[in-house]
Amino acid sequence: MIQVDIQLTQGTFRLEVSTTVNGRATALFGSSGAGKTTTLDAIAGLREPNRGRIALGDRVVFSSADRINVPAHHRRVGYVPQDVALFPHMDVRANLIYGRHPGTSPPLERVVSMLEIEALVDRRVGALSGGERQRVALGRALMSGPSLLLLDEPLAAVDVPLRRRILPYLERVRDELHLPIVYVSHDRDEVRRLADHVVILEGGRVIASGPPSILDVEIAD
Repeated sequence: MIQVDIQLTQGTFRLEVSTTVNGRATALFGSSGAGKTTTLDAIAGLREPNRGRIALGDRVVFSSADRINVPAHHRRVGYVPQDVALFPHMDVRANLIYGRHPGTSPPLERVVSMLEIEALVDRRVGALSGGERQRVALGRALMSGPSLLLLDEPLAAVDVPLRRRILPYLERVRDELHLPIVYVSHDRDEVRRLADHVVILEGGRVIASGPPSILDVEIAD
């Protein structure tokens, strides 16, 4: 279960999100500027809310009332951002094991096999295609042994055919590792396929929350 009840002001933008989700894959859905990435960053510990509370299961990682703000690297959260920031001076294997934590990380062989990147482990990052970079970034996040995986529009920069080829790997992570996922998207088809719960954001606020069928209601893009 993920509980988020926060207020966060950034410039002229004000985020007020209060939601509780308990699904395998939760989508934060909304148009550009709705507050999706800001919410994800707050969960990850990359942006500090002005006030509120964030709990990941029974672990409180942020509470303004109790003066708790667990650093990002101690939250056990795997984060795949939009820009897929791999280390260019390392090969794929070194990128994958960079954040490995003994005792919590899955075996490298399992991650490599699940994402079908066996042929890539000795390549340099610069030699990877867009889809290969996405899978390596996902693998690196999994190798950190997270208790929660955050995906910030990881398919936004790839074309539709490639998107269709990558989605099955995300489904494998969801189904085989039993790892909760919070997935940011403004693509209804992706959300319907991957998510079992949807939180719709508009103007920094939650306007609806429920099963993917709520997307059948017309929402202005």
